[in-house]
Amino acid sequence: MLPKEILKKVQQIQIRTSRMVNDVLAGEYVSVFRGRGMEFDTVREYVPGDEVRSIDWNVTARMGRPYVKKFVEERELTVMLLVDVSASGDFGSHEQFKNEIATELCAVLAFSAIRNKDKVGLIMFTDRIEKFIPPKKGKRHVLRVIRELLYYEPEGQGTDISTALEYLSKVTRRRSVTFLVSDFITAGFERPLRIANRRHDVIAVTVTDPREMALPDVGFVEFRDAETGRTVLVDTADSRLRTTYNRTNMSAMQQRTALFRSMGVDQIDVRTDQSYVEPLMRFFRMREKRFR
Repeated sequence: MLPKEILKKVQQIQIRTSRMVNDVLAGEYVSVFRGRGMEFDTVREYVPGDEVRSIDWNVTARMGRPYVKKFVEERELTVMLLVDVSASGDFGSHEQFKNEIATELCAVLAFSAIRNKDKVGLIMFTDRIEKFIPPKKGKRHVLRVIRELLYYEPEGQGTDISTALEYLSKVTRRRSVTFLVSDFITAGFERPLRIANRRHDVIAVTVTDPREMALPDVGFVEFRDAETGRTVLVDTADSRLRTTYNRTNMSAMQQRTALFRSMGVDQIDVRTDQSYVEPLMRFFRMREKRFR
Protein backbone atom coordinates (compact mmCIF):
# COMPACT_ATOMS: atom_id res chain seq x y z
CA MET A 1 0.00 0.00 0.00
CA LEU A 2 1.18 3.51 -0.81
CA PRO A 3 1.30 6.09 1.97
CA LYS A 4 -1.65 8.49 1.96
CA GLU A 5 0.55 11.54 1.36
CA ILE A 6 1.96 9.98 -1.82
CA LEU A 7 -1.49 9.10 -3.12
CA LYS A 8 -2.71 12.61 -2.32
CA LYS A 9 0.16 14.24 -4.23
CA VAL A 10 -0.33 11.98 -7.25
CA GLN A 11 -4.06 12.72 -7.25
CA GLN A 12 -3.42 16.47 -7.04
CA ILE A 13 -1.18 16.36 -10.10
CA GLN A 14 -3.68 14.13 -11.90
CA ILE A 15 -6.53 16.57 -11.29
CA ARG A 16 -4.49 19.66 -12.19
CA THR A 17 -2.95 18.25 -15.36
CA SER A 18 -6.03 16.33 -16.53
CA ARG A 19 -7.99 19.58 -16.58
CA MET A 20 -5.38 21.11 -18.85
CA VAL A 21 -5.35 18.07 -21.13
CA ASN A 22 -9.13 18.11 -21.51
CA ASP A 23 -9.69 21.86 -21.73
CA VAL A 24 -6.60 23.16 -23.47
CA LEU A 25 -4.85 20.36 -25.36
CA ALA A 26 -7.91 18.33 -26.37
CA GLY A 27 -7.31 18.64 -30.11
CA GLU A 28 -3.73 19.89 -30.22
CA TYR A 29 -2.03 16.57 -29.47
CA VAL A 30 -3.98 14.71 -32.16
CA SER A 31 -3.34 17.29 -34.87
CA VAL A 32 0.39 17.42 -34.14
CA PHE A 33 1.36 13.79 -33.49
CA ARG A 34 -1.30 11.39 -34.71
CA GLY A 35 -0.64 9.88 -38.11
CA ARG A 36 2.76 11.51 -38.52
CA GLY A 37 4.65 8.22 -38.56
CA MET A 38 4.68 5.43 -41.10
CA GLU A 39 5.57 1.82 -40.46
CA PHE A 40 6.60 -0.94 -42.87
CA ASP A 41 3.77 -3.30 -43.84
CA THR A 42 4.79 -5.52 -46.75
CA VAL A 43 6.22 -5.52 -50.27
CA ARG A 44 4.43 -5.71 -53.60
CA GLU A 45 5.44 -5.73 -57.26
CA TYR A 46 6.40 -2.44 -58.80
CA VAL A 47 3.81 -0.78 -61.03
CA PRO A 48 4.41 2.25 -63.27
CA GLY A 49 4.06 5.42 -61.24
CA ASP A 50 5.59 4.06 -58.03
CA GLU A 51 8.45 6.11 -56.59
CA VAL A 52 11.88 4.70 -57.31
CA ARG A 53 12.85 5.55 -53.71
CA SER A 54 10.34 2.95 -52.46
CA ILE A 55 11.98 0.03 -54.31
CA ASP A 56 13.19 -2.74 -52.00
CA TRP A 57 16.44 -3.65 -53.71
CA ASN A 58 17.07 -6.80 -51.65
CA VAL A 59 13.71 -8.34 -52.57
CA THR A 60 14.11 -7.12 -56.16
CA ALA A 61 17.45 -8.90 -56.45
CA ARG A 62 16.02 -12.17 -55.07
CA MET A 63 12.87 -12.14 -57.21
CA GLY A 64 14.45 -10.91 -60.43
CA ARG A 65 11.83 -8.17 -60.89
CA PRO A 66 11.22 -4.89 -59.04
CA TYR A 67 9.34 -4.82 -55.74
CA VAL A 68 8.46 -1.78 -53.65
CA LYS A 69 7.99 -1.36 -49.91
CA LYS A 70 4.47 -0.70 -48.74
CA PHE A 71 3.97 1.47 -45.67
CA VAL A 72 0.88 2.11 -43.59
CA GLU A 73 0.10 4.92 -41.20
CA GLU A 74 1.04 4.05 -37.65
CA ARG A 75 -2.08 3.24 -35.64
CA GLU A 76 -0.49 4.23 -32.37
CA LEU A 77 2.46 6.19 -31.12
CA THR A 78 5.00 5.57 -28.41
CA VAL A 79 5.76 8.61 -26.28
CA MET A 80 9.01 8.35 -24.34
CA LEU A 81 9.74 10.65 -21.42
CA LEU A 82 13.51 10.94 -21.03
CA VAL A 83 13.82 12.84 -17.75
CA ASP A 84 16.91 14.27 -16.05
CA VAL A 85 16.57 13.63 -12.29
CA SER A 86 20.04 14.86 -11.32
CA ALA A 87 20.61 16.96 -8.20
CA SER A 88 20.45 20.28 -10.06
CA GLY A 89 16.69 19.75 -10.43
CA ASP A 90 16.28 20.29 -6.68
CA PHE A 91 16.40 24.04 -7.12
CA GLY A 92 13.89 26.81 -7.55
CA SER A 93 13.74 30.44 -6.49
CA HIS A 94 9.96 30.63 -6.84
CA GLU A 95 7.04 28.43 -5.80
CA GLN A 96 8.25 25.20 -7.43
CA PHE A 97 11.55 23.44 -7.98
CA LYS A 98 12.69 22.56 -11.49
CA ASN A 99 12.01 18.87 -10.95
CA GLU A 100 8.45 19.62 -9.79
CA ILE A 101 7.78 21.64 -12.96
CA ALA A 102 9.26 18.80 -15.02
CA THR A 103 6.98 16.26 -13.35
CA GLU A 104 3.83 18.28 -14.02
CA LEU A 105 4.79 18.83 -17.64
CA CYS A 106 5.48 15.11 -18.09
CA ALA A 107 2.07 14.36 -16.55
CA VAL A 108 0.38 16.63 -19.11
CA LEU A 109 2.17 14.89 -21.98
CA ALA A 110 1.47 11.43 -20.57
CA PHE A 111 -2.25 12.06 -20.05
CA SER A 112 -2.48 13.55 -23.55
CA ALA A 113 -0.92 10.36 -24.91
CA ILE A 114 -3.16 7.86 -23.13
CA ARG A 115 -6.22 9.97 -23.94
CA ASN A 116 -5.42 9.09 -27.56
CA LYS A 117 -4.59 5.46 -26.76
CA ASP A 118 -0.84 5.87 -27.25
CA LYS A 119 1.85 4.20 -25.17
CA VAL A 120 3.97 6.06 -22.63
CA GLY A 121 7.40 5.03 -21.39
CA LEU A 122 9.84 6.60 -18.93
CA ILE A 123 13.62 6.73 -18.67
CA MET A 124 14.97 8.53 -15.60
CA PHE A 125 18.66 9.38 -15.65
CA THR A 126 21.42 11.21 -13.81
CA ASP A 127 25.03 10.33 -14.63
CA ARG A 128 23.62 6.82 -15.09
CA ILE A 129 20.31 5.18 -16.00
CA GLU A 130 18.23 5.33 -12.83
CA LYS A 131 15.00 3.66 -13.91
CA PHE A 132 13.28 2.41 -17.06
CA ILE A 133 9.54 1.87 -17.32
CA PRO A 134 8.64 0.22 -20.64
CA PRO A 135 5.94 1.90 -22.74
CA LYS A 136 2.36 0.88 -21.95
CA LYS A 137 -1.13 2.26 -22.25
CA GLY A 138 -3.64 3.19 -19.61
CA LYS A 139 -4.33 5.56 -16.76
CA ARG A 140 -2.96 3.20 -14.11
CA HIS A 141 0.35 3.02 -15.95
CA VAL A 142 0.61 6.82 -16.23
CA LEU A 143 -0.11 7.21 -12.52
CA ARG A 144 2.84 4.91 -11.86
CA VAL A 145 5.03 7.08 -14.10
CA ILE A 146 4.00 10.20 -12.15
CA ARG A 147 4.58 8.44 -8.83
CA GLU A 148 8.12 7.47 -9.85
CA LEU A 149 8.91 11.01 -11.00
CA LEU A 150 7.66 12.39 -7.70
CA TYR A 151 9.25 10.03 -5.21
CA TYR A 152 12.11 8.12 -6.82
CA GLU A 153 15.41 8.67 -4.98
CA PRO A 154 18.24 8.80 -7.56
CA GLU A 155 21.55 7.10 -6.82
CA GLY A 156 23.56 9.53 -8.96
CA GLN A 157 24.03 13.27 -8.61
CA GLY A 158 25.50 14.37 -11.94
CA THR A 159 24.12 14.57 -15.48
CA ASP A 160 24.99 12.41 -18.51
CA ILE A 161 22.58 13.02 -21.37
CA SER A 162 24.70 10.96 -23.78
CA THR A 163 24.20 7.79 -21.74
CA ALA A 164 20.45 8.40 -21.60
CA LEU A 165 20.17 8.89 -25.38
CA GLU A 166 22.23 5.78 -26.10
CA TYR A 167 20.05 3.77 -23.72
CA LEU A 168 16.94 5.08 -25.49
CA SER A 169 18.22 3.66 -28.77
CA LYS A 170 18.79 0.27 -27.15
CA VAL A 171 15.38 -0.14 -25.53
CA THR A 172 13.16 1.65 -28.09
CA ARG A 173 13.52 0.05 -31.49
CA ARG A 174 10.45 1.59 -33.10
CA ARG A 175 10.27 5.29 -33.81
CA SER A 176 8.95 7.26 -30.86
CA VAL A 177 8.10 10.81 -29.88
CA THR A 178 10.73 11.49 -27.22
CA PHE A 179 10.58 14.41 -24.82
CA LEU A 180 14.07 15.01 -23.41
CA VAL A 181 13.44 16.97 -20.19
CA SER A 182 16.49 18.57 -18.56
CA ASP A 183 18.09 21.84 -17.48
CA PHE A 184 20.92 20.91 -19.89
CA ILE A 185 23.62 22.08 -17.48
CA THR A 186 26.10 19.73 -19.10
CA ALA A 187 27.93 19.23 -22.40
CA GLY A 188 29.14 16.57 -24.80
CA PHE A 189 25.77 15.13 -25.86
CA GLU A 190 25.70 16.50 -29.42
CA ARG A 191 26.54 13.32 -31.34
CA PRO A 192 24.15 10.99 -29.42
CA LEU A 193 21.39 13.60 -29.80
CA ARG A 194 21.95 13.81 -33.53
CA ILE A 195 21.82 10.01 -33.85
CA ALA A 196 18.72 9.70 -31.65
CA ASN A 197 16.90 12.39 -33.61
CA ARG A 198 17.37 10.46 -36.84
CA ARG A 199 15.49 7.49 -35.42
CA HIS A 200 13.06 9.30 -33.12
CA ASP A 201 11.19 12.58 -33.02
CA VAL A 202 13.15 14.25 -30.21
CA ILE A 203 11.81 17.37 -28.49
CA ALA A 204 14.10 19.13 -26.01
CA VAL A 205 12.32 20.51 -22.94
CA THR A 206 14.59 22.92 -21.06
CA VAL A 207 13.66 23.75 -17.47
CA THR A 208 15.43 26.78 -16.03
CA ASP A 209 15.20 29.11 -13.05
CA PRO A 210 15.67 32.89 -13.39
CA ARG A 211 18.52 32.80 -10.83
CA GLU A 212 20.45 30.61 -13.25
CA MET A 213 20.31 33.43 -15.80
CA ALA A 214 20.86 36.52 -13.64
CA LEU A 215 22.22 37.20 -10.16
CA PRO A 216 20.51 39.69 -7.83
CA ASP A 217 22.54 42.19 -5.82
CA VAL A 218 22.25 40.72 -2.30
CA GLY A 219 25.83 40.92 -1.02
CA PHE A 220 27.93 37.89 -0.09
CA VAL A 221 26.29 34.55 -0.86
CA GLU A 222 27.66 31.00 -0.52
CA PHE A 223 26.78 28.90 -3.54
CA ARG A 224 26.82 25.12 -3.56
CA ASP A 225 26.95 22.99 -6.71
CA ALA A 226 24.23 20.40 -6.13
CA GLU A 227 25.89 17.83 -8.40
CA THR A 228 29.51 18.11 -7.19
CA GLY A 229 29.03 19.45 -3.66
CA ARG A 230 31.60 22.22 -4.19
CA THR A 231 30.92 25.56 -2.52
CA VAL A 232 32.10 29.07 -3.33
CA LEU A 233 31.59 32.44 -1.67
CA VAL A 234 30.42 35.11 -4.13
CA ASP A 235 30.06 38.87 -3.70
CA THR A 236 26.90 39.54 -5.72
CA ALA A 237 27.34 43.29 -5.07
CA ASP A 238 30.19 43.19 -7.62
CA SER A 239 28.55 44.53 -10.80
CA ARG A 240 31.30 43.16 -13.05
CA LEU A 241 30.82 39.68 -11.62
CA ARG A 242 27.05 39.87 -12.16
CA THR A 243 27.55 41.08 -15.75
CA THR A 244 29.98 38.23 -16.49
CA TYR A 245 27.62 35.68 -14.92
CA ASN A 246 24.65 36.96 -16.91
CA ARG A 247 26.53 37.10 -20.23
CA THR A 248 28.03 33.62 -19.75
CA ASN A 249 24.67 31.99 -19.04
CA MET A 250 22.89 33.89 -21.81
CA SER A 251 25.57 32.81 -24.26
CA ALA A 252 25.22 29.16 -23.15
CA MET A 253 21.46 29.34 -23.67
CA GLN A 254 21.85 30.83 -27.15
CA GLN A 255 24.42 28.20 -28.12
CA ARG A 256 22.10 25.44 -26.92
CA THR A 257 19.19 26.86 -28.92
CA ALA A 258 21.39 27.13 -32.02
CA LEU A 259 22.52 23.51 -31.53
CA PHE A 260 18.95 22.22 -31.35
CA ARG A 261 17.97 24.26 -34.38
CA SER A 262 20.89 22.93 -36.43
CA MET A 263 19.81 19.36 -35.67
CA GLY A 264 16.12 19.94 -36.34
CA VAL A 265 15.28 19.30 -32.68
CA ASP A 266 12.27 21.30 -31.52
CA GLN A 267 12.58 23.02 -28.14
CA ILE A 268 10.16 23.92 -25.35
CA ASP A 269 11.55 26.48 -22.89
CA VAL A 270 10.02 26.30 -19.41
CA ARG A 271 10.84 28.52 -16.41
CA THR A 272 10.07 28.03 -12.74
CA ASP A 273 8.72 31.58 -12.43
CA GLN A 274 6.22 31.24 -15.30
CA SER A 275 3.42 28.89 -16.27
CA TYR A 276 4.44 26.06 -18.57
CA VAL A 277 1.08 26.25 -20.37
CA GLU A 278 2.01 29.02 -22.80
CA PRO A 279 5.36 27.49 -23.90
CA LEU A 280 3.60 24.16 -24.42
CA MET A 281 0.84 25.78 -26.46
CA ARG A 282 3.38 27.66 -28.59
CA PHE A 283 5.08 24.36 -29.34
CA PHE A 284 1.83 22.70 -30.42
CA ARG A 285 0.82 25.69 -32.55
CA MET A 286 4.22 25.75 -34.24
CA ARG A 287 4.04 22.03 -34.94
CA GLU A 288 0.52 22.24 -36.31
CA LYS A 289 1.44 25.09 -38.64
CA ARG A 290 4.43 23.13 -39.93
CA PHE A 291 2.36 20.03 -40.76
CA ARG A 292 -0.45 21.79 -42.57
